[in-house]
Amino acid sequence: MLLDLSKIRRKTVSVADYMNSLEEPFREKFLKRRQAYQPDQEAMIRLRESAGKYMIIVFSVGWCKDCAVNIPVLALVNEASGLEVRVFGGLKKDPLGQGRKWRIPPSPLEVETFNVDKLPLIIIADREGTEIGRIDEKPAQQHTLEQELCEIIASKQ
Repeated sequence: MLLDLSKIRRKTVSVADYMNSLEEPFREKFLKRRQAYQPDQEAMIRLRESAGKYMIIVFSVGWCKDCAVNIPVLALVNEASGLEVRVFGGLKKDPLGQGRKWRIPPSPLEVETFNVDKLPLIIIADREGTEIGRIDEKPAQQHTLEQELCEIIASKQ
């Protein structure tokens, strides 16, 4: 299935706009992480070389601990490499549990299209709209998020 990247752009926000739109106390947690994190510079250079060829699509919520760890890193990746990062935010659990994990709306319909279970869900797509990889919740234990992105991209080149 090819992803319609122009439609995704219309339905999402940039990672910077997403972080700025978060309510307190979540926004503060995301911003502190962004300020404190020291990215792997070698990985950032590698990502910069691939920036025009890929897009990262993320599903996130402010209350998610793993989102507060990883979304700020994606903001730094975007700033340092130019790699486009788009965010579907505002997901809400369905407390009635009627066979759905997410309440639609306000959660976007794409939570079902992309089978979102764990957050953040980070999808890497090439410019043609082919999903080349995804990271559920957090990168592999041996990697930073930026290193994992590099590995996914390198495996498809």
